[in-house]
Amino acid sequence: MNREIYMERLKHRLKRLPREDYDRAVAYFTEYFEEAGPEQEAQAIEDLGSPELAADQIIRDFAVENAAEPAKGVRRSFSALWIGILAIFAAPVALPLALAFGIVILSMVLVVVSLLASLFLVAVSLAVSALPCILVGVWLMFTAFADGLATAGLGLVLLGCGILFTMLSSLLGKWCLRGMTYLFGTIVKGGRRYEK
Repeated sequence: MNREIYMERLKHRLKRLPREDYDRAVAYFTEYFEEAGPEQEAQAIEDLGSPELAADQIIRDFAVENAAEPAKGVRRSFSALWIGILAIFAAPVALPLALAFGIVILSMVLVVVSLLASLFLVAVSLAVSALPCILVGVWLMFTAFADGLATAGLGLVLLGCGILFTMLSSLLGKWCLRGMTYLFGTIVKGGRRYEK
């Protein structure tokens, strides 16, 4: 998608706005693309999001703005009513998408945290379960030396593996949490949005 197609789709979605609000929104997006320049056009489109969602956000913003202002005349109150109706019809599209996106992100976080917690618990339980094996091995050395030595050695190997896996799982957990923090920070920034 290039600038012309983006502006065409945006204008189509905004054509029901009152003329002054329409002109103000189109002027903002035109200025935004001019500031970005032709070499940054693709990045500007990515920052702004889809023209449909941007238009829905503008309609909602103007509806809130017009609802806060007292009506100056019949025409202005009709425009405010019309924008309110458009905002109501835009909300069923944007709100479920935002809710679904939030649920997917939350599910992803819960799955990652659950996997990391289970990996850590398995590593800790491996280290803890090695302790009885060592104790039994030492006790067996007094009755059957070879069996006791093998059991104690196995316990020491399990203890070493458990400690190693515990350290590795905690490092993996820190790395994953840093990565998720960076990802969510990038999502929250989301680029420059429409400003009045």
